[in-house]
Amino acid sequence: MRRIRRLVHLVLFCPLSKGLQSRLPGIKVKYLLVVWLGIFVGSWVAYMHYSSYSELCRGHVCRMIICDQYKKGIISGSTCKELCEEHSLLFQRCLSSSPTQQVYSGLWKEKEVIIKCGIEEALKADSNPASVPRRDVVLFDKPTRGTSMDEFKEMLLNFLKSNLGDQPSLAALVSQIITMADVNRDGKVSLAEAKSIWALLQLNEFLLLLSLHEKEHTAKLLGHCGDLYVTEKIPHSSLYGTDVPPFLQPLLPAAVQRVLHQWVAPAWPRRTKISIGLLEFVEEIFHGTYGNFYICETSVSNVGYNEKYDFKMVNLRKVATEMAIRGFLKGRHCEQNVDCTYGKDCTATCDKLLKQCKGDVVQPNLAKVCGLLQDYLLYGAPPELKDELQKQLRTCMTLSGLASQMEVHHSLVLNNLKTLLWKKISNTKYS
Repeated sequence: MRRIRRLVHLVLFCPLSKGLQSRLPGIKVKYLLVVWLGIFVGSWVAYMHYSSYSELCRGHVCRMIICDQYKKGIISGSTCKELCEEHSLLFQRCLSSSPTQQVYSGLWKEKEVIIKCGIEEALKADSNPASVPRRDVVLFDKPTRGTSMDEFKEMLLNFLKSNLGDQPSLAALVSQIITMADVNRDGKVSLAEAKSIWALLQLNEFLLLLSLHEKEHTAKLLGHCGDLYVTEKIPHSSLYGTDVPPFLQPLLPAAVQRVLHQWVAPAWPRRTKISIGLLEFVEEIFHGTYGNFYICETSVSNVGYNEKYDFKMVNLRKVATEMAIRGFLKGRHCEQNVDCTYGKDCTATCDKLLKQCKGDVVQPNLAKVCGLLQDYLLYGAPPELKDELQKQLRTCMTLSGLASQMEVHHSLVLNNLKTLLWKKISNTKYS
């Protein structure tokens, strides 16, 4: 014990000379308090990080639940064998922002991928293994045994109509879903295959991946098992290539974050190519094949690009269908416009007389995207282009009103901006 006390004394007080200690008798106590305060703060930060990680990152629970259902024959999928038998689909880094939506980077067939699954039902039972049977009942409950193929197709069509609207192209989407469900390619859809694809369709992002699969601006869907699905990994998951870590964002002023973004951003011609891709994506989801879609959180961390500087939408969970927004707004009580907000920034007007939300979003996607691109494109822009670019971005940002009543104006502004940018990089190595 004496040796331990001597060691502690040396660690805590050796940096101070005896002469200094005699002149400042209170410094021992102050120094000790500072050391212990440092230890306490460090321990608290480590504990909070661990508790936050253990709460958000439950990939082992997700894998346990999915493989349990697969072994029981309740679910099926193109990646089930690799996940549960061969163990060649590997979970790596946790990227989850919510405990009910598990997101991991992973490795599959020697390629980096993103693995996503939901464990909401299991978490309701405190992640107890006993919650697995509950998930059998709650999540994989449709279709029921005895459902015919024609009845299942009718289920799918009605589901798509309620979520995407009565679009003439839905029959083709139903055929695509049936083909995806038929994992063993035997021309039939088993009950396990049908339950799996139905559970996946309840996930907004998966539904949007299917709806926008023909476009080159979303991640490719690589496979699924139950309601777990795998997509390609987008190399750069921020518009600037690298984003400020979430825990630092509240601490850094907006001006400092802007400077950091500009410092790590790609060269201006490459940013131009990425921006043109983003504008094309806005064009695609405005009266697209399967209806209208709205970006309801316009953030640099929700959009990214690949190694060729082609734009990619990173987070489709922040995109909503027109039907979803209308369903949210219908009959909703409000006092002001902010009460009529779906997601973060899909806002409709509030009828002050009726105290109810109107059904149309006020600000179109293009206006929000131009606001995002203003700093992104103006920094480092060629001097001869800067004034005209700034003018067009300002015009774009003022777009408002019902998109259905301003379709021509919307298209004109978008095409003018795309043309201005494309002329500057066309016939160069950046195009």
